Amino acid sequence: MIAEATAELRVSPFRHTTRANLVCDETADALLGWCENGAPWKLRIASFYEQWELHLGTDVLPAHLQAIVSDETVSLLTEVMLKPMVQKSLKLVEVTAHKLVPGQTIGIHNDYIGDDETHRLLIQLNRGWTVQNGGVLLLFGSAQPGDVCRAVKPSHRSGFAFEISPNSFHAVSRMEAGERYTLVYSFRAAA
Repeated sequence: MIAEATAELRVSPFRHTTRANLVCDETADALLGWCENGAPWKLRIASFYEQWELHLGTDVLPAHLQAIVSDETVSLLTEVMLKPMVQKSLKLVEVTAHKLVPGQTIGIHNDYIGDDETHRLLIQLNRGWTVQNGGVLLLFGSAQPGDVCRAVKPSHRSGFAFEISPNSFHAVSRMEAGERYTLVYSFRAAA
């Protein structure tokens, strides 16, 4: 279900890892099919974003997809995506899914809320995605729009993880076409 090769670590503009082909084809396609056709999305509008989202738990996920939130899968994801940047133990806070449609965007923010959440891991489910679709994850060296340091494509089956801090500024460019699906695993440092 999850590739076991360690993700690539980068420290600029903030600590993050990336991994192509993190999730196997079968799992990614099954999750994407459910996201496209059966997931109970709810629109959420905040000061810097508008997106469709839902909490992923065993009460929402169909039985054949529940392994994506299992302890075994979360442990493997942690080993592959987060271990390269953090040695301390992490505890899963929640798993959500996000959907962006044309016209939606996520403005520059850092996700920082203190010790309640310290790391975030994303799995992209975007079969056939191209740059023309928009929805590119942008990493910034500051809160200034002109300070883009890296653009990360939301390629199907890929993973991205980062350490949340006052300096972990990122955004998602405007969606121009199609739909962009992301699984979001939020962690905090274990006490």
